[in-house]
Amino acid sequence: MIPVFDGHNDFLTRLWSDPAARDAIWRGQAAGGHLDLPRMRRGGFRGGFFAIYVPSPSQDPDTVARTMAQMSAPPYHQPLPEPVDMRDALPIAVAQMGHLLWLERQGDLDICRTAAQIGRSMAAGRIAAVMHMEGAEAIGPDLDALYVWHQAGLRSLGPVWSRSTVFGHGVPFAFPASPDTGPGLTPAGHDLIRACDELRIMVDLSHLNEKGFDDVARISDRPLVATHSNAHAICPSSRNLTDRQLAVIAERGGMVGLNFATPFLREDGRRADCGWEVMLRHLDHLLAHLGEDHVGFGSDFDGADIPRCLNDSAGLQGLIGAMARHGYGPALIEKIAYKNWIALLERVWGE
Repeated sequence: MIPVFDGHNDFLTRLWSDPAARDAIWRGQAAGGHLDLPRMRRGGFRGGFFAIYVPSPSQDPDTVARTMAQMSAPPYHQPLPEPVDMRDALPIAVAQMGHLLWLERQGDLDICRTAAQIGRSMAAGRIAAVMHMEGAEAIGPDLDALYVWHQAGLRSLGPVWSRSTVFGHGVPFAFPASPDTGPGLTPAGHDLIRACDELRIMVDLSHLNEKGFDDVARISDRPLVATHSNAHAICPSSRNLTDRQLAVIAERGGMVGLNFATPFLREDGRRADCGWEVMLRHLDHLLAHLGEDHVGFGSDFDGADIPRCLNDSAGLQGLIGAMARHGYGPALIEKIAYKNWIALLERVWGE
């Protein structure tokens, strides 16, 4: 079994949405979702970035249903949700951090702050978790909270989800569309990137618009990373990366994690099932533009619709098998599955 270290999941949001069931969810005794401890073990999922994410207040069931219906019938261009105030975001973010700390106390997961810790945790058969923040609403423009979060274990941060923050602007869910959808980082966003570099917090470019991407590239001296993004040349969604952006990431020795979400995989942008073939086309494209040392997985488990051939984290070895049948050798598969992420974090964190 090839172990997998994954670039993005929304498991903490799932626990936060049903805290009374979190033990049953973690132990695999609750239906639904993509992640739980038994399925992680069956699929070889040995770690990844666990996202702290604050849902928009407008994300009620009816709104979500309308959004999903639109994404099933492109073209579409959904308006950006309204920004979320730090005072509203902070309790939710802290609660999700609490769920991650609870997972660590159960004895099968480690919150890792160095690449060496990730290696030791995976070797011991435990889940190696990196605390990640998807959208920095829980941090104010004075950045005081960033230092608190860093002390608590935060080692990866995306300045935006698909809505504006005091730091910058996300891309809307739109197809077909360019990622060039608005202004770049704010002055506070410039300060945030510099502080992340100082603290060696990895900056995640997924969800940033193109001008924000370029601002990070100018400000940061670290490798450029998109934890869960695909190739715009194959699927022209605003959420995907153009070949120019891939070239910038390659030049900086960065990394892209393949997003398993079907609307960002399919050439027609539909929220509909697809097979291994389209996932492999994206991998081929990313490898051609980034090189074999700079591509990994960024599943978006528990945050997106994924192909039925994969189904959930227990199906990861099916993806590994499809890669082998496609002609990827064992060394390349191991790099994509976990080694590239660990090497990237060594470069970013310096340990």
